[in-house]
Amino acid sequence: MIISQTKLFVGGLNWKMRGNDLKTEFSKYGEVVFARVNLDRETKKSKGFGFVEFQNPADAAKAKEEMDGQELWGRAIKVDFAKEDPARLAARAEYNSTRSNEEDEEVEF
Repeated sequence: MIISQTKLFVGGLNWKMRGNDLKTEFSKYGEVVFARVNLDRETKKSKGFGFVEFQNPADAAKAKEEMDGQELWGRAIKVDFAKEDPARLAARAEYNSTRSNEEDEEVEF
């Protein structure tokens, strides 16, 4: 596993929070290039965790330091650097290189 320097795992999220909300809350630490709250595929309800990716590693480190353990929307959250599987990173990069911009489903900021 590779520990990301720019992507954060955020756990313990309020069930009503969505990606745009996560982006808004973390943008005070720097430029957020990606934010997502993971949803159950069938119910489309939040799984209570998500990811935030910053442009700058220093901004991600500051956000982790200041937000870990803090209350957000009435719940104490856990923030840590995301762990990524090198094989999945390579597969994602290959997949993204073959897609047109019109096919993008995830919102990047």
